[in-house]
Amino acid sequence: MNGNLIDAGLVAEHNDKLAAQVQADYEALGGMLARRGQDIDRLTALAQAFTVAVPSWGVGTGGTRFARFAGRGEPRNVFEKLEDCAVINQLTQATPAVSLHFPWDKVTDAGELREKGAALGLGFDAVNSNTFSDAPNQELSYKFGSLTATNAAVRAQAVAHNIECIEIGRAIGSKALTVWVGDGANFPGQHNLRGALERYLESMRQVVDALPEDWNIFIEHKLFEPAFYATTIADWGTSFAAATALGPKAKCLVDLGHHAPNTNIEMIVARLAQFGKLGGFHFNDSKYGDDDLDSGSINPFQLFLVFNELADAAEREGSAFKPAYMLDQSHNVTDPIESLMNSAVEVQRAYIQSALVDRAALAEHQQNNDAMQAAATLKHAFRTDVSAILAMARMRAGGAADPVACYRNSGYRDRVASGRPAKAGASSSGIV
Repeated sequence: MNGNLIDAGLVAEHNDKLAAQVQADYEALGGMLARRGQDIDRLTALAQAFTVAVPSWGVGTGGTRFARFAGRGEPRNVFEKLEDCAVINQLTQATPAVSLHFPWDKVTDAGELREKGAALGLGFDAVNSNTFSDAPNQELSYKFGSLTATNAAVRAQAVAHNIECIEIGRAIGSKALTVWVGDGANFPGQHNLRGALERYLESMRQVVDALPEDWNIFIEHKLFEPAFYATTIADWGTSFAAATALGPKAKCLVDLGHHAPNTNIEMIVARLAQFGKLGGFHFNDSKYGDDDLDSGSINPFQLFLVFNELADAAEREGSAFKPAYMLDQSHNVTDPIESLMNSAVEVQRAYIQSALVDRAALAEHQQNNDAMQAAATLKHAFRTDVSAILAMARMRAGGAADPVACYRNSGYRDRVASGRPAKAGASSSGIV
């Protein structure tokens, strides 16, 4: 293990101080759940088995369209990003995989990257391509589009980049490629709306053809930005149509922040699951037309409702239903490690709350058109504080009862800040 990781003895000492409190809360919750016919140890085992990947770019400080304010001890390269990701996993025991983004995380030796991850106890989730900004020394610009560009040479460059991401992903043990493009138009008439989607599909077919047999490609949609008039892959309907046209390896990825305000995201999840095209998630939150706020920070009930649909789909589909879970956030005013730990816990919380839903009672209320009792059944599960289950799951797995408190007490940020002087003019996150 890397010397920058938090000392296991410190974690054990932290847990010893909180053990009696956690045990008392756990027993009290267990008694209440038993009266409801729920086994708290079964739920704790579910919590221990739940995982969500962390984004490599998330451990760096993000920014806005106006400014970026660097954070102390930011990772300056992908290897330092992995160290921070390992701390998140060590304390939460819920994030054993990292999602990399290229070219931001590109190295000369992918084998070295895989070895670094293994040494830190980390694997690699879906890899992400970037054709929404220009890389240094890039031959052609994506200013007017990438996979949809009118210039065939630009499209070919974007396709080649995605295929390169697949090759790097194979070398580090990934099994999926996530593709998000900001392609679109900022003015009416700027491009032919149908033609842009035709070019997108033509380009994506070449990428799909390069996928290994056991890989998937995740199509990520976003309502707007940077194309403010018409984004080519703007909604779940377009994403679903594209995934259908591209074949069984193509699935849809749902980013919770990529929708219009008040969109019924849980219904989108249900529809995509029903038709076998739900590939996975980028978990975050939003308030207005924004994106990438901490998961559960604004609308935790919506996050719960998403997991309620996932629980329904898992009951219907069985073990074959395995969507990919990943965080995707931008941290501008918090310590990114703290935000990612807290978000992992909030996603895990929604998962366990969804397991508390009395699905038989819910089905009966739905069958009888009893709207009040159906809604109450969901609220009953959502209002149950499962914090003791999550804390016990972490402690049993060797994590921290209170990850943020343990992290702060460790002095990790101070230690890495002394060894990671600010890199002038550069963002370790890749964003801004």
